[in-house]
Amino acid sequence: MTARRHKEEVKRLGEGIYERDIHALVKDAHDGEFLAIDVDSGSWAVDDDLLVARERLGEKQPDALNVWLLRVGYRTMASIGGGAPRRSE
Repeated sequence: MTARRHKEEVKRLGEGIYERDIHALVKDAHDGEFLAIDVDSGSWAVDDDLLVARERLGEKQPDALNVWLLRVGYRTMASIGGGAPRRSE
């Protein structure tokens, strides 16, 4: 069984996996959609609905405990009072 990681470690690992392995695959076709990454296995799932993306990841990795969630092309998942800031490419 995988141990729960500190949230900062999950963020660091998730961002690294995204930039190294996933970004080029999803940046155009899935811009604005949500991505769930199991940082322990590197497995991931994408959907335009955050909960569905997480559920799809759970189908692939039922024991996924350390999951990093992000929105493709954005630095934040959402914002209040304005548009969410885009990632710089």
